[in-house]
Amino acid sequence: MDASSLWQRYQDWLYYHEGLRFYLDVSRMRFDDAFVESMQPKFEKAFQDMAALEAGAIANPDENRMVGHYWLRDPDLAPTPQLKQTIIDTLEKIETFAQKVHSGEIHPPNAPKFTDIISIGIGGSALGPQFVAEALAPDFPPLAIHFIDNTDPAGIDRTLSRLSVRLNSTLVIAISKSGGTPEPRNGMIEVQKAFALQNLDFPQQAVAITGVGSNLDKVAKFQRWLATFPMEDWVGGRTSEMSAVGLLPAALQGIAIRDMLAGAKEMDTATRVADLKHNPAALLALSWYYAGNGKGEKDMVVLPYKDSLLLFSRYLQQLVMESLGKEKDLNGNTVYQGIAVYGNKGSTDQHAYVQQLREGVPNFFLTFIEVLEDRLAPSPEIDPGVTSGDYLSGFLQGTRQALYENHRDSITVTIPQVNPRTVGALIALYERAVGLYGFLVNINAYHQPGVEAGKKAAAAILELQKRVVQVLRQEGKPLSLAQIAEKAGATDQIEAIYQILRHLAANNRSVTLQGDFGKPASLTAKAL
Repeated sequence: MDASSLWQRYQDWLYYHEGLRFYLDVSRMRFDDAFVESMQPKFEKAFQDMAALEAGAIANPDENRMVGHYWLRDPDLAPTPQLKQTIIDTLEKIETFAQKVHSGEIHPPNAPKFTDIISIGIGGSALGPQFVAEALAPDFPPLAIHFIDNTDPAGIDRTLSRLSVRLNSTLVIAISKSGGTPEPRNGMIEVQKAFALQNLDFPQQAVAITGVGSNLDKVAKFQRWLATFPMEDWVGGRTSEMSAVGLLPAALQGIAIRDMLAGAKEMDTATRVADLKHNPAALLALSWYYAGNGKGEKDMVVLPYKDSLLLFSRYLQQLVMESLGKEKDLNGNTVYQGIAVYGNKGSTDQHAYVQQLREGVPNFFLTFIEVLEDRLAPSPEIDPGVTSGDYLSGFLQGTRQALYENHRDSITVTIPQVNPRTVGALIALYERAVGLYGFLVNINAYHQPGVEAGKKAAAAILELQKRVVQVLRQEGKPLSLAQIAEKAGATDQIEAIYQILRHLAANNRSVTLQGDFGKPASLTAKAL
């Protein structure tokens, strides 16, 4: 396509939202009019399905749940007056709590004010707040946030070590819908033990975000924690940033949460338009479908050209991959759907993997995230008439052109600046795009059976570990792996038993191992 035709295609397919000053360019995706026409019936149905979802239809049939994260930024959409009031009350409670913490009216027993936050969560309960903190927290926030988002002991130690002298002024936010998810539960117990070592009153520095009536909710209320906030069953973890999960930590950091909600609401309105060419989320879903033939045959590379948006690709990994990565469709057919997502930031990736993107395996499409404003203050010139921001913009444009010339497709999302309103809009845009794409390919974008399967498998390993240790303690003598497996009633799990024993021995817990470690079958284990 010559330059004149390409310029015309850019104008034909450019989406612009005046209120948000938001641009979406899909002109460098090589679909043609015939493809777009063929997709119209699918989109007509997807728009209908999305409207039903927002109206309160059971959109997650596996769990018999509604999907209502859209109501969080527009409570008038909630299907019942009770749900509407719950959303309004929760937001007001978050704002009141944050104001009282900032003023010192709510403070820890041994300090005049809280200085730090430990946020304990997993998946969307961590990735959303982390992304927003990186993107929007002021340089000197009223409370600095730290995350425990894994059950890695060394990682927990590192966070607690950094806060050891300020633990007495640290607010702990425990986030878990059920209260029983292992990673946040483990993190909370470790933090409680750290508080006990310093003789600190944990409940007087703790807040829970959890399901009403959950085990965590009961514990928090019984122990008189500072506050509890609801985690509704109609909000999935990966779409929870506009709930208390994301809004409470954001408000405590001094981020304008009403602006985030307003940006999301405005984008929601734009992405409800039942017209493919005038709906930015539909344009994204169309592009994703085209790139991967509706089967995820190409990966999505996300390149934000702004340091503060570094974590956006990680946030999108969960949102896109957990939502769309499904073995079965809604009819029970095996389809193996999904879109792999990865990315870092521009222009760092100019010197990392753009070489492969331009000349290597063409198994991807790219999404550039462009921010028009360089910085708040005027920029100094690096070269005559050129600033560092000009270089950044030039790298983006040059990479986009170089990729297109070598038949690599790309999408460009452009926002005026990184602020609460635009970040809220970006979150809402991709939430809707994922939902529409899920409808296009007929999968349930709102459950995660693979995650649940992993949890069950992990629980089975921990149960096997208990049996193995019990066998060794009862025998009181060295046993081979085969003998342990037989006595534990797990002859088909010798490799798992080996992995368990190796881990325990490496940490000087319960057992010792003897033998040739290069030949695992030769090993014997004995209880300590």
